[in-house]
Amino acid sequence: MPPLLADAFGSPEFRSFVQYCINGLTIGMLYALIALGYTMVYGIIELINFAHGDLFMLGCFFALTVLSMIGLTGGAAIQAGTGMLVLGIVLMFFLTPIFAAGVNWGVDRLIYKPLRDAPKLTALVSAIGVSFIFMNVGQFWNALIKEDGKPVQAASDRSFPGLVAPTNLLDDFGLQFTYRDLLIVLVTVPIMIALTLFVKYTRMGKAMRATAQNPTAAKLMGINVDRVISMTFVIGGALAGVASVIYSLAITRIGYTVGFQNGLYAFTAAVLGGIGNIPGAVLGGLLIGLVRSLGDGYVGSEWSSALVFLILILILVFRPAGLLGAHTREKV
Repeated sequence: MPPLLADAFGSPEFRSFVQYCINGLTIGMLYALIALGYTMVYGIIELINFAHGDLFMLGCFFALTVLSMIGLTGGAAIQAGTGMLVLGIVLMFFLTPIFAAGVNWGVDRLIYKPLRDAPKLTALVSAIGVSFIFMNVGQFWNALIKEDGKPVQAASDRSFPGLVAPTNLLDDFGLQFTYRDLLIVLVTVPIMIALTLFVKYTRMGKAMRATAQNPTAAKLMGINVDRVISMTFVIGGALAGVASVIYSLAITRIGYTVGFQNGLYAFTAAVLGGIGNIPGAVLGGLLIGLVRSLGDGYVGSEWSSALVFLILILILVFRPAGLLGAHTREKV
């Protein structure tokens, strides 16, 4: 290491700051991944889908169910060989997004689609209702999954099998960055790039942008608006499914309330960046993660949430549309 960097890293204060930034950016990527589901749906039909965070929570329990079915929960996960661990991870990443996408598509078809022409408040209240339903399903689901043959209390958080080793990759620098943190980066960054390219260059992506801009004009141009909206819910659900697997593997602690907690921060990230704006959701997620981590380190964990929303309010006072959001005229 160069002498200048060695002197800098020799300072405990500087190492602490860098560590907080690393922690904030990694968890911020998770917030951004969840926020993309909020911002895509809002960008198309201007619906704040409050159930999205709890869909993420259901994905966590589905991933745990997959591991339970192949015998990788509790003590069995510790004794399992590398092949079984890889199989469990692959199955989760393959099946959980499909499950979450299917649930999201079903909710749109059964609940949101009949309310397309209803007042926006009606759809909003319905989304809150779906959120509570999902939360109760998650609580019931938690009690169904047994660990080492024993049931778990429905309201209790539970451990998720540590399939990814928490080996520190930056031990020589005096910092903490594990394989679990690396997993977050290696999965979320390509997905964000792929989603951006999909929306910008593919036929369906152009149809999504046209529908977001003017659904009536898009329909007159031959675009199947209902199909575009359904695809948006499918993609948003799949993103929540991927996020739930990453969160479960990295945090290794899940419960029926994780959807509300992380969904709230993800929604805040979407608003901060400019809801309806994909790059804005990513930027908002990273900023929320940084603010939370730095707040935990320098202000105190009991104040970090208040700090996040204080910054959100201050930014929205000066930029009501968010950091990257565009100002639009209200239709009357």
